Amino acid sequence: MKSSAKIFLALSAFLLTALALSAPGGSAAADSNWPQWRGPEGSGVSAERNLPVEWGEAKNVRWKTPLPGKGHSSPVVWGKRVFVTTAIEGAVVPGAKAATHVMGGQEWKHPDSLGADRKHTFKVIALDRDTGKVIWEQTAWEGTPYDDRHRKSSYAAATPATDGRMVYAYFGSEGLYAYDMSGKLAWKFMPGKLGTVGMGNGTSPVLYQNIVIVQADEEEGKNSFIVGLDKKTGKELWRTPRKVQVSWATPLLVNTGKRVELIASGTESVISYDPLTGKEHWRSKGVESNAIPSPVATAGRDMVVVSAGYPAKVAYAIRLGASGELKDSDIAWRYAKGTAYVPSPILYGDYLYLLTDKGVMTCLDARTGEVKYEGGRVPVPATFTASPVAFDGKILLTSEDGDTFVVKAGPKHEVLRTNSVGEPVYASPAVADGKIFIRGEKHLYAIGAAGK
Repeated sequence: MKSSAKIFLALSAFLLTALALSAPGGSAAADSNWPQWRGPEGSGVSAERNLPVEWGEAKNVRWKTPLPGKGHSSPVVWGKRVFVTTAIEGAVVPGAKAATHVMGGQEWKHPDSLGADRKHTFKVIALDRDTGKVIWEQTAWEGTPYDDRHRKSSYAAATPATDGRMVYAYFGSEGLYAYDMSGKLAWKFMPGKLGTVGMGNGTSPVLYQNIVIVQADEEEGKNSFIVGLDKKTGKELWRTPRKVQVSWATPLLVNTGKRVELIASGTESVISYDPLTGKEHWRSKGVESNAIPSPVATAGRDMVVVSAGYPAKVAYAIRLGASGELKDSDIAWRYAKGTAYVPSPILYGDYLYLLTDKGVMTCLDARTGEVKYEGGRVPVPATFTASPVAFDGKILLTSEDGDTFVVKAGPKHEVLRTNSVGEPVYASPAVADGKIFIRGEKHLYAIGAAGK
C-alpha cells in the first residue's frame, strides 16, 4: 500500500451535517448544540458570541470531571447532555494478536502499533452539561480488537453523533452502537473486519434525515464501503463499495441549494455521494496522501476544500454540482504547502486557515486560493492533534500540551492569548450553550463565564 509504512492514525477525524438538512429531534435550540464531529455543519465554526477567551485552574472553569480510559473523540452536546466515548485497556490476553498486514509481499507491522493483544472495554458516557455529573455509562463492546492502534492514539478516536433522540458511537471493526437518551441500547451494526495498517479507526458517523452514514474503509481498499443505516432500527438502507484504501477523514455534507452532496476524501479518489441513496455524483483524483483531515465547504456552499499533509502536502478547492469524472476546470485552485497530517483546516468567513502539526498557520482566500499570510506561528513550540474551532472572530488552536492559543481571524496573523487546562489534549474542542468543552487526557472541562 502506498505510504502505509508511515501512516499514523487520524486522531481527529471529522464531520458533518447542517441541522436544516439532518432534521434532528428534540426541542433544544440549534445554537445550544454541538451534535457531531466539528459541530452542526461539520465546519468547526460556532455562531455563539461572548464566550470566554481566558481560562485557567482558578478562572472560568465551570466544572472538571474525570474520565476513565483513553479517548481522542470530541465531546458532543445536545440540550442538557454531553456525550463522550472512551477505551479502557486491560491485561494481555495470551494468544491474542492484531490482524496480519502485508508490505511488499511480506508480513509487516508498523513500529508504533500496539493494543490488539490486550482486552479492551469501549464505553459511551453521558454527562450533565451544567454540572459535569455522570448520568449514565454503558459498555458498548469488550474483547481484543481486530487490529492495533497507533501508540499515540486511542480506540475511541471517532466522535459520536446525536440528533437529540439517539446517540451513535462508532468503534470501527468493533461496531456502531445506537443508544437512546437514557442509555438504553437500541441497536448495533457490525461493519466487518476493517484493517487499518495497525493505526486504528478515526472516521466519525454522519447524520442525514433518517440516516446514519458510516465510511468503512480498510487498508487495501478491496472491501471498503460507505453505508447508510436507518437511525431507528440500524437496517441497511444502502451500501456503496468504494475502492479506496484506509482513510480517517470524516465525510462532509454540503447543501449546494440544488442538491445535497456527501463529500468523502480518499487517497485514490475524492467522491461525492447522494446521502439518501449512496449513488455517486462525481469523483476527482484523490489527495494521493493519507486522507486524514476532513473536507470543509465555502460559505456559499458551492466549493469544497480537501487537504492532506503526508507524504505530499496538498490542498485544493473543488467546484460542486458536477457529474462523473471531474475535469481540470472543476478545480478552482490548488496550494501545495502548509497542510497538516492530522488536524483539519478551518474555513471561517472569507478565509481558509491551514494549520500544520507543529502549529504553523497559513491564511488563504477561500474562493481564489490567494495567500493572505504564511508562516503564522504560536508563541511556544507545540504539536497539534486537535482541529481548530472558531467563534466570534476568533480561532482556537489547542495543542497536545493542553495550551489553547486564541488567534484573531482575518488576513493578518495575531495571537491574542494563551490558556491552559494543565494536561495533554488530543481531542478537538466543542462549543455549545455559552461553554467551550475541552477533553483532556484525564478530564473533561467546561469553560464558561460566570453564570454560564
